[in-house]
Amino acid sequence: MGNFKIAIIGAGSVGFTKKLFTDILCVPEFHDVEFALTDVSANNLEMIKSILDRIVEANNLPTKVTASTERREAIAGARYIISCVRVGGLSAYADDIQIPLKYGVDQCVGDTICAGGILYGQRNIPVILDFCKDIRELAEPGAKFLNYANPMAMNTWAAIEYGKVDAIGLCHGVQHGGEQIAEILGAKEGELDFICSGINHQTWFVDVRLRGRKIGKDELVAAFEAHPVFSRQEKLRIDVLKRFGVYSTESNGHLSEYLPWYRKRPDEVTRWIDMSDWIHGETGGYLRHSTETRNWFETEFPQFLEAAAKSIDPARRSNEHASHILEALETGRVYRGHFNVKNNGVITNLPSDAIIESPGFVDRFGINMVAGITLPEACAATCISSINVQRMSVHAAISGDIDLLKLAVLHDPLVGAVCTPEEVWQMVDEMVVAQAQWLPQYADAVPAARDRLSKATVRTREWKGAARREIRSIEELRAEKEATTLRAVG
Repeated sequence: MGNFKIAIIGAGSVGFTKKLFTDILCVPEFHDVEFALTDVSANNLEMIKSILDRIVEANNLPTKVTASTERREAIAGARYIISCVRVGGLSAYADDIQIPLKYGVDQCVGDTICAGGILYGQRNIPVILDFCKDIRELAEPGAKFLNYANPMAMNTWAAIEYGKVDAIGLCHGVQHGGEQIAEILGAKEGELDFICSGINHQTWFVDVRLRGRKIGKDELVAAFEAHPVFSRQEKLRIDVLKRFGVYSTESNGHLSEYLPWYRKRPDEVTRWIDMSDWIHGETGGYLRHSTETRNWFETEFPQFLEAAAKSIDPARRSNEHASHILEALETGRVYRGHFNVKNNGVITNLPSDAIIESPGFVDRFGINMVAGITLPEACAATCISSINVQRMSVHAAISGDIDLLKLAVLHDPLVGAVCTPEEVWQMVDEMVVAQAQWLPQYADAVPAARDRLSKATVRTREWKGAARREIRSIEELRAEKEATTLRAVG
């Protein structure tokens, strides 16, 4: 097959990079490839390279792994460039959650739309365009850019429309939702088929079939409500299923942020979420989870390194799309998945310029989307609300127009359900000033925003949110892990 190079930008996302790496090496034809890792954190790069080198050594592979903080060096000559960056790290992410709380906006994740997701996009898009420039100048001709970073739709929109590269956005929400449906219906491997379509994090199971038999709304509702775990953890998703007639891919906590009805009052937040895990709706849940995961990994690194010295098991290959796409493109073995691409009429009742998430097939000829899908009207309506916010957010990030940014936040469904225009204007000023170091396109707007804040009249409050949990210490995490192990053994 010949050697080729895969660059991973943001490779310091250690756990995810390890998963992508081992997935790709589950394909025998890929054992000779080169992985070029790059990240702004030399420390994280050193850790992930040590882990990947251990995997290569343990499996006696010819795979080459390099690591550099010089991004252009990593991209040079690459056929595939994978991005999993978080611009601003956990410091900026904390602002995405904490500042909107002062104005009453309670987010679980805040990485797609809502106030946090929009500002996340403002940080990411200038960097995404730098990646695209490097790809155009240095990568192998025809190189493909695979974006895993959120906000998925905004990043992919910018890469395609303004970066002018062959880009695709990848997420795992569809797979996880499909696993839930398989579980509630008692489906064995290969027995469940579905068409899932919409936009990232608002993708809808518009056709579900078990052993060829079409499964309707009433059967899905009954199965979810009978499930001992999902009936408690996915209350909001089940309510949307009852009202819309179709199930959403996204977790209870994620979905609650994209709709204006469930998180606009504290009593409503606690009514619809579940606190058994962050993903079911906890205030700032993903920020807490990410912080704990980082702390845990840095403390337990020797154990992670030791665990890397195991044989790669192709049977344990994950359902992340990247390795399967590369396999299809390089070998011609056809892969069916759900991909984020420009609509261009694939979904008939969504705008043509939007980034959609919908079924497609991959082979040597590329990614071929299934065209002619029409969403149920309620699903299309909620998607269009988010698409309008995404479009304004991308245009604001490109132009550095702070007034357009404020209009994007004002039109966000959840923010609009909670905040007045005056509150939105001040909140955006506060977020832009706090994150100025990651927002070069707003450099000229920051002094005026800072001046307006010095004369601010909108009252804010110090609020932790409707359902906040404290970050656990390493000792608490270790004790919880030991207790879980003991319960499993017992």
